[in-house]
Amino acid sequence: MSEADLDQLNPDAQAKKLEKIAYENNKLHKRLCRQVGQAIGDFNMIEDGDKVMVCLSGGKDSYALLDILMTLRERAPIHFDIVAVNLDQKQPNFPADILPAYLEKLGVPFHIENQDTYSIVKRLIPEGKTTCSLCSRLRRGILYRVADELGCNKIALGHHRDDILETFFLNMFFGGKLKGMPAKLVSDDGKHMVIRPLAYVKEADTERYAQVKGFPIIPCDLCGSQENLQRKQIKAMLRDWEKKHPGRVENVFSSLSTVVPSHLQDRDLFGFVDLKTDGVPNPLGDIAFDEEPCSTPAPNTISLTQL
Repeated sequence: MSEADLDQLNPDAQAKKLEKIAYENNKLHKRLCRQVGQAIGDFNMIEDGDKVMVCLSGGKDSYALLDILMTLRERAPIHFDIVAVNLDQKQPNFPADILPAYLEKLGVPFHIENQDTYSIVKRLIPEGKTTCSLCSRLRRGILYRVADELGCNKIALGHHRDDILETFFLNMFFGGKLKGMPAKLVSDDGKHMVIRPLAYVKEADTERYAQVKGFPIIPCDLCGSQENLQRKQIKAMLRDWEKKHPGRVENVFSSLSTVVPSHLQDRDLFGFVDLKTDGVPNPLGDIAFDEEPCSTPAPNTISLTQL
């Protein structure tokens, strides 16, 4: 509800509406804290004595990540430090003063790394082509170096549940592989631990939380004009599913944590070639007539147990 709409209400109605808004905002904060705390616990993301580098882009997700981690740090039974890091890529019209001012007001240690990756990307990528891949590789290398310089043993990224699902489908549709974006993984140089504490959080919640908290959002002018990215197509597909088939997206996300290698076809993951019968019952073995997960028996269906 806008301020103009609120002004149209009488004082009692205004008070009730404001009370309801405050209640819903508090519920959102509690939900985010619970989901982030659960993800941290499930994957043992943060341990006593860790120094966590929170990568702050100026977008809604990284702001939410920093905010929730600071809240949880105050409640945690362990001690860990937080350092907020922003990579200023020298994009045109980038408001370089916004993040330092915000972080100083917040009272959190921070570091601004100045690297002109914008010019590199623009020089190497033809006009109209996707810049995300090169931009991501350049950022990653710089952030690994900064983590070493700051003595951080964990690198926290603001990827949420929807990012993870989108990556999964991108790899499936366009890469021909079952590969997602894990909540915790050692970096490709083998020296850093990358964590994603927002792994259980929906993007819709970070969007609303950003509005509630009034985060000073900084748009990415480098790639913001690229409207035909494959990721945006996947995002639209997931949102359409969520609207037309409630629960489908949640089931897909749950499936990422419930993998049955024997029922896929990766010969490196499961020993199909050397598989032998041993006469020992196996609950994960093949059933001659598998029941469809969501099937509804037809009216005249005869159960196998009745035969």
